[in-house]
Amino acid sequence: MNKYWGIIVFVAIFLACKEERPLETDSEADKTIAMVEKPELIQFGFNLNDFKVKMDTVKRGDSFGQLMLENKVEYPKIAKISQDYKDTFDVRRIRVGKPYMILQSKDTSETAQVFIYENDAINYTVVDFRDSAVAYRNQKAVKFVEREASGVIETSLSEAILDQGIDYNVTNNLSEIYAWTIDFFRLQKGDKFKVIYKEKYINDTVYAGAEPIEAAYFEHNGRPIYAFAYENDTLKGLMDYFDEEANNLRRTFLRAPVQFSKVRISSRYNLKRRIRFYGNKVRPHKGTDYAAPLGTPIIATADGTVIESTRKGGNGKYVKIRHNGTYDTQYLHMKKQNVRKGQFVRQGDVIGWIGMTGNTSGPHVCYRFWRNGRQVDPLREQLPMAEPLAESLRPDYFTFIDPMKVQLDCIELPEAPLKQHEELLTMNQ
Repeated sequence: MNKYWGIIVFVAIFLACKEERPLETDSEADKTIAMVEKPELIQFGFNLNDFKVKMDTVKRGDSFGQLMLENKVEYPKIAKISQDYKDTFDVRRIRVGKPYMILQSKDTSETAQVFIYENDAINYTVVDFRDSAVAYRNQKAVKFVEREASGVIETSLSEAILDQGIDYNVTNNLSEIYAWTIDFFRLQKGDKFKVIYKEKYINDTVYAGAEPIEAAYFEHNGRPIYAFAYENDTLKGLMDYFDEEANNLRRTFLRAPVQFSKVRISSRYNLKRRIRFYGNKVRPHKGTDYAAPLGTPIIATADGTVIESTRKGGNGKYVKIRHNGTYDTQYLHMKKQNVRKGQFVRQGDVIGWIGMTGNTSGPHVCYRFWRNGRQVDPLREQLPMAEPLAESLRPDYFTFIDPMKVQLDCIELPEAPLKQHEELLTMNQ
């Protein structure tokens, strides 16, 4: 009897469990399967779930061909990319440290289907081997956010920029805009600036740098100078900066042969300079010395033709450029020249690198400036203006800059530290 009673109890429990957990219908089973499916993971236009993903960076000794052969790409496809798509993707120019992604097949062969090379934070190149091999360039989605910034100079432009949490490249951009009108080596305490520019973000959050300044205001020695980026048709589509009266801020000559952020003036043009080493005798210095680390690029300050690129005595290795019938410039003590005699150069072209050749106690470039065959101080010269804004563009220009000028005028300047200190003292009394 006990034996049968145990069987009855087991059957009863089994039937009860069946009632508590009803069988799933077909539709409910489909939902369960759908819930465990991976969501799409889209990068570079591909669903990464469809591939086995391999991520790495280019290492010293790596080559495109070797990387692809290691990932089982057939040689004819590698050759096709190398030969037919060199304008899109020059396989010889992959750089050490650049990230790349290989999308492999999910079967046991794990053959590379797609190679993605990141040129920079935004631009990338895709090499697709799935059918006939092809290569193309693309960009990540970028969000542009307008930003306003301002500052009052207490010690240097760089510090005033960094104190505002601004990308350091904005410093270079600002110094380049005003490179012809302001001597940034003689900024005054209390000089002020305001800028409007855009910041770039990838996926809304990853910072990808700053765009060129769209509008700026700089007050130097009490003199306000506005700058607005505008396309000048006389420059064939290139952007230039003009003030509120449509005057071009650019001159035919840069004030310095090196980027402002990378150098300091170690010795100025001085016809009455006395040197202790020579018995305190007058030894005129007819150049301006810009001290900078060895290898810093030296740039041509204006368009012209190289008339000398050689080495001579105390000048060391140097380059001399004739710009027109009035002006010549010379760049001394180079580590190495980057141009040859007779070559035409453009303003901003790298013509050599900072060195210590000739008579010099430290790495620098001695910049010499001739007007009508006579050496003069370029920092005191009234340099000729660049191409003006075409008369036909002026009405459109004034309409274009009007709202930006209002926006600049409305940007508040941060309070000077001294004023903030005085306010705190007043509050504590």
